[in-house]
Amino acid sequence: MTTSPERRYADRIEGFSERHPLAIDVVLVMSLMGCGVLGSMLTLPGADPPDRDKAAVVLLGVSCLALLKHRTHPRTALVVSAACGVTVVALGYLLTPLLLAPVMAALYWLAVLADRRTTRVYGITTLVAVIVAAAISDSMDHLSLLLRTIGPLFWLMLPLAAGTMTRLRRAYLAAVQARAEHAERTREEEARLRVTEERMRIARELHDVVAHHMALANAQAGTAAHLALTSPEQTKAILTDLTGTTSSALRELKATLGLLRQNGDPDSAPLEPSPGLARLPELVSACASAGLKVTLTMEGEPRHLSPGVDLTAFRIVQEALTNVAKHASTAAAHVRFAYTGSRLMITVSNDGPVAADAVDPVDPVDPVDLVGPVDAAAAGEATQGRGFGVMGMRERARSIGGDLCAGHRPEGGFEVTTALPLQPYDAED
Repeated sequence: MTTSPERRYADRIEGFSERHPLAIDVVLVMSLMGCGVLGSMLTLPGADPPDRDKAAVVLLGVSCLALLKHRTHPRTALVVSAACGVTVVALGYLLTPLLLAPVMAALYWLAVLADRRTTRVYGITTLVAVIVAAAISDSMDHLSLLLRTIGPLFWLMLPLAAGTMTRLRRAYLAAVQARAEHAERTREEEARLRVTEERMRIARELHDVVAHHMALANAQAGTAAHLALTSPEQTKAILTDLTGTTSSALRELKATLGLLRQNGDPDSAPLEPSPGLARLPELVSACASAGLKVTLTMEGEPRHLSPGVDLTAFRIVQEALTNVAKHASTAAAHVRFAYTGSRLMITVSNDGPVAADAVDPVDPVDPVDLVGPVDAAAAGEATQGRGFGVMGMRERARSIGGDLCAGHRPEGGFEVTTALPLQPYDAED
């Protein structure tokens, strides 16, 4: 990328002015002093200059020296410059833009650095003072009153307008930069949030796929080893089911990893549909082969579920049955579906006592308390070896606006209860 020589020189001057502001101010003040001295020498044709050269030079010097404080005291600099300029005009010097150069510079810097109200008050006062001095000055007696006033008014309005435009431009650039920085921070925070949510979703999917099938495979392998000598036929059937369980685990794991590799290409291989409650018979059969008898109960009129609710309901039932197979010393589990109003109530329970070395079960939790995100304590318990099953089920339920309660039953056993919203299914979604 190339830069023009003019742009490079302008950047160098701007950088030098930011590093050495006092040097720039001194150069400007000396230039304004030269303009003022030159303006004091100008007269109309045929008129003699007033015999007060020293007084004019002193007043113009004071006016220009006051401008050295324009960065910190713009009001004071304008008052001093305007007073000196009005005095020089009242002494009879010809009113020209060169003579008013210090006052014009002070007005410009005031409009840039001060607020609108201050600029208006000080600007109008300066305009009135200079116009009155021009009206009573002897240097322009042969001119009409209109010509005496319209010139100073035009000259002094120019720096006020230029300074106001500069101030507005600086404010606009500052606002644009602030919005850009805010948008950048917001974009970074949103990106981090999306990454965190996606990581949690992937973790839940992998946990549900791997933990469920591995738990069933472990239970089937243990049952087959126990019955190997006493019941060869049953052992053979269980080993056949074990092969199906591991194959199903590999298929679901492949589908999950394939989803992560999708790049949006329309030519990519189509994905398998997400599992739902339609696969409950397959889940019940897999649990039966592992020695867990599952009883299904349906209450109310079944309704068509949205894909998110359907997947969440299936995963919660799958994880709850996996916990029963892993930790409960019972061979039976009960699953109840109840369609009530706008919610689907799912209850998974077992009648046996919970083993002492259970990993996933936690203390009973009130559904009212399951509104916010998982707190640090729950995550800390998981990292200390208490498992992610119940925490994953809670996260799934909350992600679609539902609640989940898990805990020991007073009559013995363990129970997981969840309430999921019956969201209407929309084909466009």
